[in-house]
Amino acid sequence: MIKNDVARDIPIIQWYPGHMKKARELVEENLKLVDVVVELLDARIPAASANPMLREIIGDKPRVVALNKRDLADEKMTKCWLEYFRAQKLPAVALDSVTGKGMRELLALIEKAAKHRTERLVSKGVAARKARVMILGIPNVGKSSLINRLAGAAKAKTADKPGVTRAKQWIRIGADVDLLDTPGILWPKFEDRAVGIKLAFTGAVNDEIYDLENVAHLLLAALRRDHPERLQERFKFKETLPETTEELMEAIGRKRGCLLKGGRIDFEKVQHILLTEFRMGKFGKISLDVPPTEPSEEVDGG
Repeated sequence: MIKNDVARDIPIIQWYPGHMKKARELVEENLKLVDVVVELLDARIPAASANPMLREIIGDKPRVVALNKRDLADEKMTKCWLEYFRAQKLPAVALDSVTGKGMRELLALIEKAAKHRTERLVSKGVAARKARVMILGIPNVGKSSLINRLAGAAKAKTADKPGVTRAKQWIRIGADVDLLDTPGILWPKFEDRAVGIKLAFTGAVNDEIYDLENVAHLLLAALRRDHPERLQERFKFKETLPETTEELMEAIGRKRGCLLKGGRIDFEKVQHILLTEFRMGKFGKISLDVPPTEPSEEVDGG
């Protein structure tokens, strides 16, 4: 488990571009059109990827929690998180939007959460209609991939970089569910440094807004401390890992052939390898967040 103290030496990441503000306004404007909200979280970082503004935005609107990228997260920890959310009386499901695991359960939870509102409308004389849902999540949590999987086609446009938004669109995602697609939203700043670093590790924030060298060193240090066997296996270290992070970074560079003229290590290339392969799950299933010890505690991105 990667601990919060790995982030103690980095500055608070500040990132709230104008389009994020517009995205929030779009969500608030169209919230009245839906019956239920799906909060999409990264299963590796359910706390860090939770938007602390979400509760004030959606009010008492029914909510379903979906932990995406379950294939990259520690299975036991994901189970603990599901139990935590259910103890909060929140319907919760773990998903893999690439393979489609958990999709049927998610649709069932959406229909159940929306049932009270749709039945109440019918009782007031409104014609029966499909359940309407909105999926909200921070950038790069896999929302476009999830929508494409639910819709059965490439309906939602994906972007190479987190933070790229698009206009709203209605998408039919099941026989009884219509989805209002909206951009992901990110909060103005990360008060907790550990939140910022976890989002940097997983690629939820744009790589251009933080010190790549620093983040890569922090990731390597955390993996060396908590999962040394994963590093040995991935980079084929037969001997004991080098004692310092700097030495380990150099050794990885030599093993991967990241060399410049004169045999010097191309550390920038090594840093990109570490972050890219971690985000792809090449080091195995790793979770960075642990559920609060008290079931009554709310997750607020800390």
